[in-house]
Amino acid sequence: MNLTQQHRVALTVIAILLGIAIIVTGFVHRIQQPRIMTVSEMRANGLFIFDTPRDPGKFVLTDHKGKKFTNQSLNGDWTLLFFGFTHCPDVCPTTMSFLAELKGSLEDTEAASTNVVMVSVDPARDTVEQLSTYVPYFHPEFLGVTGDFPDILSFARRFNAPFRKVTMEDSSYQMDHSANVVLINPMGDFHGFFRAPLDLAKMKVTLRSAQYYWSQQYD
Repeated sequence: MNLTQQHRVALTVIAILLGIAIIVTGFVHRIQQPRIMTVSEMRANGLFIFDTPRDPGKFVLTDHKGKKFTNQSLNGDWTLLFFGFTHCPDVCPTTMSFLAELKGSLEDTEAASTNVVMVSVDPARDTVEQLSTYVPYFHPEFLGVTGDFPDILSFARRFNAPFRKVTMEDSSYQMDHSANVVLINPMGDFHGFFRAPLDLAKMKVTLRSAQYYWSQQYD
């Protein structure tokens, strides 16, 4: 075999190896991408999305920084909304810790565009000051929201989040409330909800899937 033939064979081998490398790289990239679930799969995994997102209307509450929290506050990003209270012995701290873990597991752009808000169903005890020490404990970017009881009640009803006061034997009280997490889209509409109990792996992929379908429709 002369030098010219050897050169051609070498070029052919290099071309084949490059082709194989491209195919393998593309395959690895595809399997590393999060799988997008269908709507029925999302429902089976705990995320219920409405066929038509619901406009919650106008409202004015107060966040733990003392600033107004209105319907405009929900525009621009995805929001995970949880109804709870700071004197909650179990469900609330567990859920807030879970949501902090979820946010920490999201990619940079996903995390930046996904907000978490806890709305107090116990505004009598959950003042701005109380929320300002409780909510940031779980994550510095989380927001706590309170307000007058009638406004909180009206707000909760818009997101199908019932709650009630339960008086204990010692005359103290707890709040019985939903453990679901509301999903609000970047237009500020009630997009759906994650049904409790929550699962990190399932919630992560269903959230990504919901955001993907949204981006296909509006981006």
